[in-house]
Amino acid sequence: MNRLAWLLPLFLSLVPLQAQNAYTPLEAGVEEKLGQPVLADMVLNDEDGRPVKLGSLIDKPTILTLNYFRCSGICTPQLIGVLEVANLVQAEPGKDFQIITVSFDERDTPEMAWQKRSNFLKEMTRPFPPTAWRFLTGKAADTKAVCDSVGFRFKREGDSFAHVGVLMILSPKGKITRYMYGVNYLPAELQMAITEAARGEARPSVNKWLKFCYTSDPAGKNYVFSATRLVAVITLLAVALFVGVLMISSRRKSRRNHGDRL
Repeated sequence: MNRLAWLLPLFLSLVPLQAQNAYTPLEAGVEEKLGQPVLADMVLNDEDGRPVKLGSLIDKPTILTLNYFRCSGICTPQLIGVLEVANLVQAEPGKDFQIITVSFDERDTPEMAWQKRSNFLKEMTRPFPPTAWRFLTGKAADTKAVCDSVGFRFKREGDSFAHVGVLMILSPKGKITRYMYGVNYLPAELQMAITEAARGEARPSVNKWLKFCYTSDPAGKNYVFSATRLVAVITLLAVALFVGVLMISSRRKSRRNHGDRL
């Protein structure tokens, strides 16, 4: 076995040092707060620049997304995912559910919010009232307070932010009833989440592991799927298998040599 020991460091050197680029949950991630209320008293700006209290908009099951409008990472894919599932879900927009997108970047303006909403509403393939999808902006401290109230954590990186893709489903009373991770969503799952939110029922996340699949890309400052983590796991398994095969082969050879001597 001593002759094989030198191989392990060699193979381990091939494993990506992903931990150097990973974010801890305290920096970017989600601390679920099921059953707790969103910060309803916070005053933000609507698409016309008028102050609006967040809680005054929540009177039905609400899909809350936290993004920023200049994001070159997962924000746009996530909002496209919301658009696509909103087109397919059975619930009626504006009656059975609504969407509220809050930007946590203080540099985003009501004009940008208005344009963002217009662009997404144009892509709707079903009747979708403008009031059924709101885009809100605000001061950094105010929007961060909203993020904190639902356990959403982000980390500033120069002109951009590191964060995960997640939806918070709120009851008509503003309580968090479910978290949905990723950028693609199943219509049946969202329909169930809307139905449960209408009853005020909080459900634990089934696919919570997805929030760990995004890490910072230092070159592009984007949030990307961490394929290197998968490679690291596969490499470690390959190392274990390789060493195991060599050990077994070495033992068999030793037994044969011992038998020959007898």
